[in-house]
Amino acid sequence: MKLGIGNDHAGTEYKEALAAYLKDRGITVENFGTDGDSSVDYPDHVHPLASKVADQSLDYGVLICGSGNGVAMTANKYQGVRAALCWQKELASLARQHNNANILCIPARFVSVDQALEMLAAFIDTAFEGGRHASRVNKIPCC
Repeated sequence: MKLGIGNDHAGTEYKEALAAYLKDRGITVENFGTDGDSSVDYPDHVHPLASKVADQSLDYGVLICGSGNGVAMTANKYQGVRAALCWQKELASLARQHNNANILCIPARFVSVDQALEMLAAFIDTAFEGGRHASRVNKIPCC
């Protein structure tokens, strides 16, 4: 599995913890985020990651910003990307199970690093259920 992580200044600490967790699980991680806490524009870090998820160069992505909204809105502009804003592990599981989400968006200012780790584990360990959900997911693209 190959996963990318992108973040703005609010998510650097989270990215480091999530990347370490993934590497411990033997998952290849590509860094798309800033490595500092100086203010940056989140779209500059989202676009490269989302395009690689869209063209399937990456299996999944994780995006982190203060609210999670900006990164989710930006990523969801790409065809084939289904970025889900989550703030608890149950939402991360359902995003995969029912929506076949391929990018997990984390609101760093509203969850702890431990909660982010729980969400990531749930996200990558949950399979898409398919069935009745597949026809719904297939209706998401507009063009």
